[in-house]
Amino acid sequence: MKFYRSFVAAFALFAAFTAANAFSFDVVNLWPSTPPGDKPEQYQDAGGEWYIPRIEFWRPEKQTTDACIIISCGGCYNGVAYEVEGVMPRDFFLDHGVAVVMLWYRTPRRPNVPKHFAAWQDVQRAVRIVRAHAKEWNIDPNKIGEMGFSAGSHLCLMAATSSMTKTYEPVDDIDKLPCNVNFAIPVYPAYALTDGVDNPNTGKGVDAELVDDFKFDAQTCPMCFIHGDGDDYSAMASMKVYQRLKGMGIPGEVHIYAYANHAFRNCGPDAPILKYPQRVFEWMQTLGFVEAPESAKVEH
Repeated sequence: MKFYRSFVAAFALFAAFTAANAFSFDVVNLWPSTPPGDKPEQYQDAGGEWYIPRIEFWRPEKQTTDACIIISCGGCYNGVAYEVEGVMPRDFFLDHGVAVVMLWYRTPRRPNVPKHFAAWQDVQRAVRIVRAHAKEWNIDPNKIGEMGFSAGSHLCLMAATSSMTKTYEPVDDIDKLPCNVNFAIPVYPAYALTDGVDNPNTGKGVDAELVDDFKFDAQTCPMCFIHGDGDDYSAMASMKVYQRLKGMGIPGEVHIYAYANHAFRNCGPDAPILKYPQRVFEWMQTLGFVEAPESAKVEH
């Protein structure tokens, strides 16, 4: 535990400054000691390239739902683009009364295992920790969602489709809890098609298949997809996952925006695509994870 302490102390100062200007949050380390497959010395120098795997639990000022969203930002599995991809959706959902968990999964990619494997272990552990804190955090353990961006969206799909695959041996009683999520929001997923396993899609994803990372097991959950039609990580990834859900009888919703590229970098501040959190919130209302006005309810 020693290699965690100096980092957490420094991070607490940052947390205090940030929280003073926004919402309060707690920091919880994912693992009680060295994460599975890693070595303690990799974390000696806090602030280096090795992120301490942890979550931030953010409380809305006025909680209006017992649903919770875990957000995993992108970064090619070599970093976590928290400021670029995490802050805006985090603050939107907090403003709408939804509790948010920000996930700092392990990067960079570990050698001799799939690029996402350490992060996959981390997201499974994160979901279990959220369930373990459900009563304390005033959330329903059956209303836990996962939202991801780019590589973090690939990770989101792993959490949404493959939770029944065991990635590590239990380390404590928390690991007795299930690690499936109840809904998912993949935003421009990367690495999901066979013509872009580790890079942008070479053939625009049209004739590619889904990679075999995603198991589509019995715990696969409803999803809402957000993607740009001009993304070099093709929007066909979202379409083909949606097609699989449709075949399984699992509800889904797809929003593909014309011309928008990866991370919506070519979109102005008032572009319609940047209103996507509102579309997600409305989808959550439709599925019953957030209370909807009577006039907006859809029978299902």
